[in-house]
Amino acid sequence: MKYSVGILTVSDTCFQGLNEDISGPKIKKYLEETEAWNVVQVGCVPDEEDKIQSVIKQWVDELHINLILTTGGTGFSIRDKTPEAVSPLFEREAPGISTAMMVSSLKITHMAMLSRSVSGIRKESVIITLPGSPKAAIENLEAVIRGLPHAVDLATGGSGKSVHQKMQGGSFTHSHTHGQKKSHHHSCGRDHTHGHPHRQTAKGPTPVAFRDRSSPFPMQPVDQAIQTILENVQMLSTVRVPVDTDLIGYTLAEDIYARESVPGYRASIVDGYAVIATDGAGKYPVIQDASTAGGLESPIQLASGHIARVTTGAPVPDGATGVVMVEYTSLIQASKDGHVEEIVEILEGVPEGANIREIGVDTQSGDLVLKKGDNITLVGGEIGILASVGVREVLVYKKPVVGILSTGNEVIDLSSTDELKYGQIRDSNRPTLAAAIRSAGCEVLDLGIVKDSRETLRSALVDSFSKADVVISTGGVSMGELDLMKSILENDIKAQLHFGRVNMKPGKPTTFATYSHESSKQKKLIFALPGNPVSATVTFYLFVLPALRKLLGYSNPELPVIKVKISHSLSLDTRPEYHRAIVAPTFVNDQMTLLASSTGVQQSSRMLSMRSANALLRLPSSDDGKSVLEEGSFVDAILVGSL
Repeated sequence: MKYSVGILTVSDTCFQGLNEDISGPKIKKYLEETEAWNVVQVGCVPDEEDKIQSVIKQWVDELHINLILTTGGTGFSIRDKTPEAVSPLFEREAPGISTAMMVSSLKITHMAMLSRSVSGIRKESVIITLPGSPKAAIENLEAVIRGLPHAVDLATGGSGKSVHQKMQGGSFTHSHTHGQKKSHHHSCGRDHTHGHPHRQTAKGPTPVAFRDRSSPFPMQPVDQAIQTILENVQMLSTVRVPVDTDLIGYTLAEDIYARESVPGYRASIVDGYAVIATDGAGKYPVIQDASTAGGLESPIQLASGHIARVTTGAPVPDGATGVVMVEYTSLIQASKDGHVEEIVEILEGVPEGANIREIGVDTQSGDLVLKKGDNITLVGGEIGILASVGVREVLVYKKPVVGILSTGNEVIDLSSTDELKYGQIRDSNRPTLAAAIRSAGCEVLDLGIVKDSRETLRSALVDSFSKADVVISTGGVSMGELDLMKSILENDIKAQLHFGRVNMKPGKPTTFATYSHESSKQKKLIFALPGNPVSATVTFYLFVLPALRKLLGYSNPELPVIKVKISHSLSLDTRPEYHRAIVAPTFVNDQMTLLASSTGVQQSSRMLSMRSANALLRLPSSDDGKSVLEEGSFVDAILVGSL
């Protein structure tokens, strides 16, 4: 069992980017060398009380992080305000922790007396303020680290018994002993026969009456969840593909350099006459074969006092230094049959180089024309570039195979012609996700509908791992007695469950796990999405699509975010909300504005809220006391479709 940790660096200079944060990463590395701690949040704020308090309140009240460590701002400097910011947040003080750190530090330096560290408990979180010096922060942490798992367990309502036993066995002892003798004796005088341990994993089969009444999974912030997902994406293998329309949707796995110059000869930009620019205006005999179609055996030589007829894109004769458009000429003499121009008057001269594309002016042989990570789009421009510079095949990343399955005894396939019974619903999730996956350029593997049976679900998941690179399920991730997905992933399949809840609306129970399949070196990605159709669709775009884009090889896998103006006021929820909207360019006072309009009622089961939606508005939570965003406010919009 690992406890969650948040590390907050308090420093004006680090926040402003003037100094590198050394203490925060050092504390993180120190904690990650034990089996007891999982660092889920890191942050940096200036030495301002409201900023410090805002982050700690969020980490405790919303994310329910078990242990929060601040570093910095505990000294005598005028800007050292961490104790003043943190102390009012305590519901109970923990002076013993601060005393232990002080006693230990005074053995190292008498300057430790200048530390004003405080410690305490807020709700079920233990909060400790550490010094800003990297060395002092680690020394203070070492002084109390062995007792912190027990402290956290007690603070979260546990009896401490299991942690007590682990401490006696040395399971939570840190590898950094600095020559100190390890002692496994521990006594706290607490009656260990009461309380409920703070669970951090999904339970196995449990009678309904004794099921969890609250989720054992802390809520991850959306940004942290996306980062966790992308960190676990392993690139697929590569393959060489010919340059044709089948290349659409692939992503380049190599830089592409031009094999040929474009143009490969001096070419005319217009229809007209190649001239020697210094000859100027006048009447000149015409060379007739300069525009011979299909290429020439050798370049034509143009001498002073002559002109050559050329067409757009045709080679310009050697010696020519300009091309006069046909509109600036007149016919003086034609052949007797009228088929050939013999003498043409140039009415206006041109400067040297006029209307001529020199060799390689567009692309030189050896130029970088496309980069690794560039996607081959439906627009066709990338294929045109490859063809123009003589590239016949390219190295690309394989397209991932994405398996999709729906869960639920009540879910009926769209193809069924039977009348729905009371309590049954049509499966809209698989068709919706299949369309989005294909649109992203991936292959879809339809795994069907799986009933709410532990063995059936387990078997379907295991079978999918041999066929798919990514598995997406919908349903079975909430708190009902038939919501088995998290437990099956963690307990039956032994997948690594990275998070089981996200601080968002809709889609709070979204779950992400990875599985190392025995027949493949490739880590399988598992997304267990909510069953409500809108929740499943929104979480697909927020979490699954960036992972697919990274698997495809995109250099920037996350969806584009733009600022938009809302056309009407929007109510805020206690959780950050991803509001479906239609964004369109609108002219106001002759200035173009991206205006966002809601798609209506945002209930997570109401698929109509996705109709015509091309954006998800990222609305903040109402925690700061603001319950409404007024009309005309600007918000971030994640683009899920074209403008």
